[in-house]
Amino acid sequence: MKDREPTIRSRELGDGLRQAMEGAGLKGNQVARLLDLSPSLISRLLSGQRHATAVQVASFLALCRVWGTERDRLLALCDDQHIPGWLQQHGPRLPPLVTLVDHENKALVISDFEPTVVPGLLQTGDYTRALLREARTVPEDKIDARVAARLARQSLFNRDRPARFTFYVHEFVLRLPIGGPMVMADQLRHLRRMSLRPPLTLRVVPAARGGHAAINGAFKFMEFGEFKPVVYLESETSSLFLETPAEIEAYQRILACLADAALGEEESRELIATRATEFHADREDHDDSA
Repeated sequence: MKDREPTIRSRELGDGLRQAMEGAGLKGNQVARLLDLSPSLISRLLSGQRHATAVQVASFLALCRVWGTERDRLLALCDDQHIPGWLQQHGPRLPPLVTLVDHENKALVISDFEPTVVPGLLQTGDYTRALLREARTVPEDKIDARVAARLARQSLFNRDRPARFTFYVHEFVLRLPIGGPMVMADQLRHLRRMSLRPPLTLRVVPAARGGHAAINGAFKFMEFGEFKPVVYLESETSSLFLETPAEIEAYQRILACLADAALGEEESRELIATRATEFHADREDHDDSA
């Protein structure tokens, strides 16, 4: 069977097989010998370059003694692993973060645009909690789990070799009073502090620009060393990963336009600081009137 361009699903399947192999204390050449396959084939299965058959995956998992939901998850990936992109429908439940977190951990460059709220990787816990409560789409007893999951992803900034991050936020993000003046003042001060970290660039798209290239919504663009870029889009009930050349080129054009439209880094920091001061003043006025 000829090797194919790895897809998001074939790479995730390969990662799952590698974790199963390592969990069983086996190496690739041992698996190859026990399954009567070539070591090079096993290597390509683990990298997603060779699309695995259901029989190969079932045999691999049986050898590694993987059963239950993980076995079902990996076998389910076999059917569509050749299809580029991936729509993950999760309904009202917590989105399955395995694929997103894996890509964020592997990315060398992450570019993020948000039109209405602070990017998840830059949110404070209080802001996230207020955002979920005010949206009223997540049951109260599920909010803490959502907050914890979002904050856990921020460990990306503490890697030995963190990715290069570029965040574009619309000015409306700085004005929408999520959680009230106290929460917003703290969130904006956190934004400004994060903007000073070396691997991170934060730029504001001013409202005065009017229409802009990313007006259709938020997205995350991730670039890697070993495979092509991936675009991530998220809605209330589903997540979508894009990877075809036409899709990647479209979002590269959008990023280039955002770079032209956004304020510079220092101007952005000044605007964020101004809004933080205004929210702080609003909080003091509220305290005085209470």
